[in-house]
Amino acid sequence: MAERTLVWVGSSLEDIRRFPDDARRLAGHELHLVQQGMTPSDWKVLPSVGPGVYEIRIHTRVEHRVLYLARFTQHVYVLHAFQKKTRKTLDRDIGLARARLREVMAHRRGGR
Repeated sequence: MAERTLVWVGSSLEDIRRFPDDARRLAGHELHLVQQGMTPSDWKVLPSVGPGVYEIRIHTRVEHRVLYLARFTQHVYVLHAFQKKTRKTLDRDIGLARARLREVMAHRRGGR
Protein backbone atom coordinates (compact mmCIF):
# COMPACT_ATOMS: atom_id res chain seq x y z
CA MET A 1 0.00 0.00 0.00
CA ALA A 2 1.31 3.44 -0.91
CA GLU A 3 1.64 5.98 1.85
CA ARG A 4 -1.47 8.14 2.12
CA THR A 5 -1.26 11.92 2.21
CA LEU A 6 -2.25 13.81 5.35
CA VAL A 7 -4.92 16.43 4.76
CA TRP A 8 -5.14 18.94 7.60
CA VAL A 9 -8.70 20.16 8.11
CA GLY A 10 -9.37 23.51 9.76
CA SER A 11 -6.74 24.43 12.35
CA SER A 12 -5.65 20.83 13.05
CA LEU A 13 -2.04 21.37 11.87
CA GLU A 14 -1.65 24.54 13.93
CA ASP A 15 -3.23 22.77 16.90
CA ILE A 16 -0.69 19.93 16.75
CA ARG A 17 2.12 22.44 16.35
CA ARG A 18 1.04 23.91 19.70
CA PHE A 19 1.38 20.54 21.48
CA PRO A 20 4.43 20.22 23.76
CA ASP A 21 7.46 18.74 21.97
CA ASP A 22 7.01 15.19 23.30
CA ALA A 23 3.30 15.07 22.45
CA ARG A 24 3.93 16.59 19.00
CA ARG A 25 6.58 13.95 18.22
CA LEU A 26 4.28 11.13 19.34
CA ALA A 27 1.37 12.52 17.32
CA GLY A 28 3.60 12.70 14.24
CA HIS A 29 4.77 9.12 14.72
CA GLU A 30 1.24 7.81 15.21
CA LEU A 31 -0.08 9.68 12.16
CA HIS A 32 2.81 8.28 10.11
CA LEU A 33 1.71 4.77 11.10
CA VAL A 34 -1.82 5.58 9.91
CA GLN A 35 -0.45 6.94 6.63
CA GLN A 36 1.24 3.59 6.07
CA GLY A 37 -1.99 1.69 6.72
CA MET A 38 -0.92 0.55 10.16
CA THR A 39 -2.72 0.89 13.48
CA PRO A 40 -1.68 3.53 16.03
CA SER A 41 -0.44 2.24 19.38
CA ASP A 42 -3.43 3.63 21.36
CA TRP A 43 -6.63 4.46 19.55
CA LYS A 44 -10.40 4.37 19.83
CA VAL A 45 -13.30 4.41 17.36
CA LEU A 46 -15.40 7.59 17.65
CA PRO A 47 -18.87 6.85 16.25
CA SER A 48 -20.14 9.94 18.08
CA VAL A 49 -18.27 12.03 15.48
CA GLY A 50 -19.11 9.91 12.44
CA PRO A 51 -18.45 6.65 10.61
CA GLY A 52 -14.77 5.90 10.10
CA VAL A 53 -13.50 8.50 12.61
CA TYR A 54 -10.80 7.44 15.05
CA GLU A 55 -9.04 9.03 18.00
CA ILE A 56 -5.32 8.68 18.64
CA ARG A 57 -4.56 8.93 22.34
CA ILE A 58 -1.31 10.70 23.18
CA HIS A 59 -0.13 10.03 26.74
CA THR A 60 2.50 12.40 28.07
CA ARG A 61 2.52 14.60 31.15
CA VAL A 62 -0.72 16.00 29.71
CA GLU A 63 -3.23 14.05 27.58
CA HIS A 64 -3.76 14.97 23.92
CA ARG A 65 -6.03 13.61 21.23
CA VAL A 66 -5.91 13.58 17.42
CA LEU A 67 -9.15 12.79 15.56
CA TYR A 68 -8.84 11.52 12.01
CA LEU A 69 -10.65 9.87 9.12
CA ALA A 70 -8.70 7.22 7.17
CA ARG A 71 -11.29 5.29 5.21
CA PHE A 72 -10.16 6.56 1.81
CA THR A 73 -7.34 5.10 -0.28
CA GLN A 74 -5.25 8.21 -0.89
CA HIS A 75 -5.79 10.51 2.10
CA VAL A 76 -5.91 10.63 5.88
CA TYR A 77 -7.97 13.61 7.03
CA VAL A 78 -6.86 15.07 10.36
CA LEU A 79 -10.08 16.58 11.70
CA HIS A 80 -9.10 17.91 15.11
CA ALA A 81 -6.26 17.90 17.64
CA PHE A 82 -6.56 19.07 21.22
CA GLN A 83 -5.41 18.75 24.81
CA LYS A 84 -7.79 16.62 26.82
CA LYS A 85 -8.43 18.02 30.29
CA THR A 86 -11.38 15.89 31.42
CA ARG A 87 -12.28 12.19 31.36
CA LYS A 88 -15.07 12.77 28.83
CA THR A 89 -14.35 14.42 25.50
CA LEU A 90 -16.05 17.81 25.54
CA ASP A 91 -19.11 18.37 23.37
CA ARG A 92 -17.40 21.33 21.66
CA ASP A 93 -14.54 19.04 20.51
CA ILE A 94 -17.00 16.44 19.21
CA GLY A 95 -19.04 19.17 17.50
CA LEU A 96 -15.99 20.72 15.85
CA ALA A 97 -14.83 17.33 14.56
CA ARG A 98 -18.36 16.60 13.22
CA ALA A 99 -18.45 19.94 11.39
CA ARG A 100 -15.05 19.28 9.85
CA LEU A 101 -16.13 15.77 8.84
CA ARG A 102 -19.16 17.27 7.07
CA GLU A 103 -16.81 19.71 5.32
CA VAL A 104 -14.57 16.85 4.14
CA MET A 105 -17.52 14.81 2.87
CA ALA A 106 -19.01 17.79 1.03
CA HIS A 107 -15.66 18.51 -0.59
CA ARG A 108 -15.27 14.86 -1.66
CA ARG A 109 -18.77 14.94 -3.20
CA GLY A 110 -17.76 18.01 -5.19
CA GLY A 111 -19.72 20.51 -3.11
CA ARG A 112 -18.58 23.90 -1.81
